[in-house]
Order: sequence, then C-alpha cells, then structure tokens
Amino acid sequence: MSRYLPKFGKQDRPGLYRLVFSAAVILLLMILPFSVSKYTVVLLSTIMMYVVITVSWTLFSGSTRYISLASAAFFGIGVYTAAVFGRALPLPVVIAIGGLLSFCLALIIGALTLRLRGIYFAMFTLGIVEFIVTFLRWWEAKFSGTVGRVVVSVDYTIVYYVMLAIFLVLMLTVHFLERSKFGLALKGIGECEEAAAHAGVNTTRLKVVTFAVSAFFIGATGVIMATRWTYIDPKIAFNLQYSFLPVVMAIIGGMGQLYGPIIGAVFFTYLEEFLITRLPYHYMLIFGVIMVAAILYLPEGLTGLVQKWWKRGSEGKNAHFGG
Repeated sequence: MSRYLPKFGKQDRPGLYRLVFSAAVILLLMILPFSVSKYTVVLLSTIMMYVVITVSWTLFSGSTRYISLASAAFFGIGVYTAAVFGRALPLPVVIAIGGLLSFCLALIIGALTLRLRGIYFAMFTLGIVEFIVTFLRWWEAKFSGTVGRVVVSVDYTIVYYVMLAIFLVLMLTVHFLERSKFGLALKGIGECEEAAAHAGVNTTRLKVVTFAVSAFFIGATGVIMATRWTYIDPKIAFNLQYSFLPVVMAIIGGMGQLYGPIIGAVFFTYLEEFLITRLPYHYMLIFGVIMVAAILYLPEGLTGLVQKWWKRGSEGKNAHFGG
C-alpha cells in the first residue's frame, strides 16, 4: 500500500510544510465563527477585507511597480452595485456583477493610462476616484433628489464566509499566476519594461489584464462589505482610505513574499481597531507616527525584518558550532 503513496524528499519538505500549514489555517478560519464572539467575527471580516484589497493591489503594483491609487474606485463600484441590485438579485449574482463592473472599469482605465508611468499614473488613478465621487453626487442630487442609497443587510456570518471564499480564490489566483509565464513577464516589466518588450512581451496588454483581474476581487469585496452598512453615499463608498491604506499595508508587510502584504494588512487592521477602541481621541496621531516610522526604518517591511533576525540567528549558531 505504501508504494502507492507520494514520497516527499528533503527538497519537497518546505512545500509540504506550507501545504499542511495552509490547510490548518483554512480549517481554523472555517470553524472560528462557531467558537468566538460576534465582535471577533466582524473584526476578522474587516481584516480579510483589507487582506484581499492589499493582495489584489500587490498582484498588479507589486509586480509591475506601477503605483495604483484606484482601489477606492473599484471598491466603491462594488458597494454601489450592492445598493442598486441587492434587493432584486441573489447575493452571489450581485457579487459577480460588482466584480465584473470593476473589471470593466479597470480595463478602460488601464487602456487609457497604463502608458503613463511614475507619479503621472498614480495621480491619474487617484483623480479617477474623485471624478466618480463628484459625478455620483451630481447625478443623485439631480435625478434622485437625495445623495446616497439604502443597502440590504445580511447576517454577519454570511459576510465572513463570503469574504473567506473571496480570499481563498484570490490566493489560488496569485499562487498560479506567480508560477506561470505571465508572472515571470510581470516581474520582467517591474525590473525593466523595455527589456520585457524586446523579449516579445506585450507589456500593455499584460498590464491592463492584470490590473483588471486585481480590480475584480476588490469590486467583489466591496459588494459583500457593503451589506454591513444600512446606508451609503459616494463619500462612504469611495473613501480614499481604500486607496492609500493597502499601499501602506503592502509596504509595511513587505512585497518580496506573498505573505508580506497579508502580514501588513493583518497587523495594521488590528492596530487601527485597537487604537480606535482604546485611544479614540489620539489614534490618528499615533497611527500616523507608527506608519511613518515603519516606512522610514523598515524598508523591506516586517517580513524583511523577520528574515534579517532569522539570518542573524542562523549565522550566530554556525559561528558557535564552528568555534
């Protein structure tokens, strides 16, 4: 019987350990709502929201080095999709519509702007968010008479499990993309776009498609998270924190490894929640100081710091045994 089972050599053990660890984490996340309080479930949903937005942002910007500030636009599209279609259609259909609308918007934005580089691309994507907010406020005031919409709420456990499903699909997408020729091409664009183009990569098409794929997950996240609110308006839906915080979270966590943005998102989401509940009048100041200090003194993020400590510990052991 044992000859039919897969055999893992020493070189395969890290992959096996990661697989077992990932399966254990997924199982734990699936059973958590049955053993923790409502507050904890809601907090975990918020953490997964930022994880999905941050990893989606890193999927495009971390590889290509194009800094996008359009995440709030895609998230807001999802929020408004939930408000418009939430009463008429089943939730899975609304989530798919929100993701596809964000996907299409990203295709348009990418086709128009991904020939820009550096600060010009970042500023244009930020301007898109402000344009959508201004347009929606004008449209609703002129044709609806009120600014904002009512959103159909769903149970907090449904929000949690839908967020978990979106997170898992995103992780699988990133995992397979990074190990494909498209992932190598994206890294080539980030290192030297001209060299990638000379090597035969259609850089514009690849950037646009990757940008749109990342927007799909952000839009789907906006749909399900909107169901936690009862009323939304353009400022709530297209809040610029959904553009800036994922960038900071990815930088702080470290973009050299897939788990870096996840660690950054988890750390800063919990930190923000802790400061808001414990120091409601000072949390913005403390939060800002911590962010600035982390950016200045952790250039490789938290994962880089851990790797540096690990390397020093290994060198110390080797020196001890060598002596």
